[in-house]
Amino acid sequence: MDNGNGINRLINIMNELREKCPWDKKQTIHTLRQQTIEETFELADAITDKDWQNIKEELGDLLLHIVFYSKIAEEEKQFSLKEVINDICEKLIKRHPHIYGSVKVNDEEDVKRNWEQIKLSEGKKSILSGVPKSLPAMVKAMRIQEKAKQVGFEWATKEQVWEKVEEEKSELLEAVASGKKEHIAEEAGDLFFSVINYVRFLKVDAENALELTNKKFIKRFTQMEEAVEKEGLNLSNLTLGEMDAIWNKIKKQNIET
Repeated sequence: MDNGNGINRLINIMNELREKCPWDKKQTIHTLRQQTIEETFELADAITDKDWQNIKEELGDLLLHIVFYSKIAEEEKQFSLKEVINDICEKLIKRHPHIYGSVKVNDEEDVKRNWEQIKLSEGKKSILSGVPKSLPAMVKAMRIQEKAKQVGFEWATKEQVWEKVEEEKSELLEAVASGKKEHIAEEAGDLFFSVINYVRFLKVDAENALELTNKKFIKRFTQMEEAVEKEGLNLSNLTLGEMDAIWNKIKKQNIET
């Protein structure tokens, strides 16, 4: 086996594993799919934590999957890794005419608009057709809104977006008053969508912001459990007021530190 560095070393290792390892030999694109999803989420966790060592490791895992899929595709006489790389190079050149052509752009928004228009010229039926169906709902909402923006379907100011949030909030409360579950769910979704849009207007990643809050809640709740246990008490036996007092104390300690 070639012990050289870089992508060729990984390709050689993949070839050898595919030939000699019982587990690697059995894998298909379908058996790898769930693992690829998990690796993607592990990378997302590392990015949220800004853990560069883990980011490097998870990028390596994803690169392995790319090589693995390409190896299987080559065996199936579909395409090679070289074709994958060449295709993305050609796509990048075609979709950056302001770098590799004569198109002029003023800012990143012009770049995004050009990108979407080029995709449409390539045969896409809708500007939203590139949004994966299996994306988590919040990420999908952000992508949908960002893509719609590229054709001008966008509020002018964040104040207008907030007015929409207030409107959707009122409609949700009306739905709650009606007691109709389906209507409540529909209006709740509209409110979520509007809040995500507002957060996007503030140039904040809504998915990442919520994940940071999840992590913060888990940390504080765990600290509350530990504090109660030290007192020889059981969390479930405390009143909400007692738990809230402990929570606020922990919150203050975290802010101060």
